[in-house]
Amino acid sequence: MISRILKSAAFVLIFIIVVGASAYLTLTLIVKSEDTVVVPDLMGKEVVYALELLSDLGLNTKVEGSEYSAKVPKNSVIFQEPEPGSEIKKGRDIRIIISKGPKSILMPNLENLPVQQARIIIEENSLCQGEISDTYSNHIKKDSVIAQVPTRGMIVTRGECVNLLVSMGIRPQNYEMPDIRGRLLDDAIPLIENNNLILGKITSVFYNDKPLNSIIAQDPLSGYSVTEGSTVDIVVNRKSVKKGSGYLPGSRGGNLFRYRLKDGFLKRHIRVVLNSFGVSNPIFDDFMKPGEEIWLIIPGNNNATVFLYEDGQLVKTKDYGSG
Repeated sequence: MISRILKSAAFVLIFIIVVGASAYLTLTLIVKSEDTVVVPDLMGKEVVYALELLSDLGLNTKVEGSEYSAKVPKNSVIFQEPEPGSEIKKGRDIRIIISKGPKSILMPNLENLPVQQARIIIEENSLCQGEISDTYSNHIKKDSVIAQVPTRGMIVTRGECVNLLVSMGIRPQNYEMPDIRGRLLDDAIPLIENNNLILGKITSVFYNDKPLNSIIAQDPLSGYSVTEGSTVDIVVNRKSVKKGSGYLPGSRGGNLFRYRLKDGFLKRHIRVVLNSFGVSNPIFDDFMKPGEEIWLIIPGNNNATVFLYEDGQLVKTKDYGSG
């Protein structure tokens, strides 16, 4: 009887041990499969792809640095630790080194490219931007590269500086400054514009013995060499304009400019330019029908002058100022 009880107890004990061992082994395998991963092969992989892959596996990436490599493309992995195939727990670090590409490269062609694009290419190839010089060119667009040093196709070392010669566009023409003294303002403005010059500051004086609205002085002086686009300042013989019928009460010194197109059949291109404080700015530019009228508020500044053009021809000049 006692022997039978002992045998039953031993059987139960063995059963418990076997069940416990099986459960332990099963749990261990489950935990191990969930907490460990196999390290992938990152060699030659682009760094962004490698980062995403390791993140998906629950591993951390630690970039140890970068080195030049003639075999592995730039921004790709050239070294990793642990090695591919190793089993490690999630959350561990994978150390990598990134390729900077070959140390020596062929100099890219930058000629005829906009200088901003050339700078980007220089930076992308880990080259240094050197000196930038500029000159006029009849063939290369403004702000585009005319020449480069080192020249395209040369073998250069990363970090080497690249000097650029950039186009300033077509060289402006030179003119002999015409003599506009004694001319009426309406005659002088087209002469200035036809020589591709820009009207600058208009100042006023008044002489009884000089014709009204005639040019008393000019800068640059007649006969001087000027470049197209240069500014011409003039002094006009005119009285100071008093606040009268053109002045708008309550408009903080504003003046009313009115102009009515002549009758006809075709629309006309009307452009109104305000010259004030030495700067000319368009204040109206549109096509208008015959018989239409334009009303504009002009600031009541000293020496403000309005020029109205019909189809490119100056047809009206109006002076404004304060009394």
